[in-house]
Amino acid sequence: MKESNEVYTNINLIRTGENLKLRITSAGYSVKDIQHFLKLSCPQPVYRWYKGQILPSVDHLYALSKLLHCHMEDLLCSEKNDICNNEALSFQKKRLYRYWLLFKNKAA
Repeated sequence: MKESNEVYTNINLIRTGENLKLRITSAGYSVKDIQHFLKLSCPQPVYRWYKGQILPSVDHLYALSKLLHCHMEDLLCSEKNDICNNEALSFQKKRLYRYWLLFKNKAA
């Protein structure tokens, strides 16, 4: 087996939950919308994702990535770096900029 210098890092459940919540709400979806889209019997798993108590299954991550037009990896945050938070912040800034342009054009 070939040795790798790459260090494995764990997924940060709390930051991943915050990232999921930000991406889902920024896309205009509610918890109920996600529940129905993923055919969940109750909304509790989505709330547990948001709180960082559990992770979505691979099937659910895949479905969410298609719904949110991103890669599955973009939904997960690692323990080691802040890339996830930076991506989420950038995502939010882009959304705010679009709203600003919309209101600016309506005011003109």
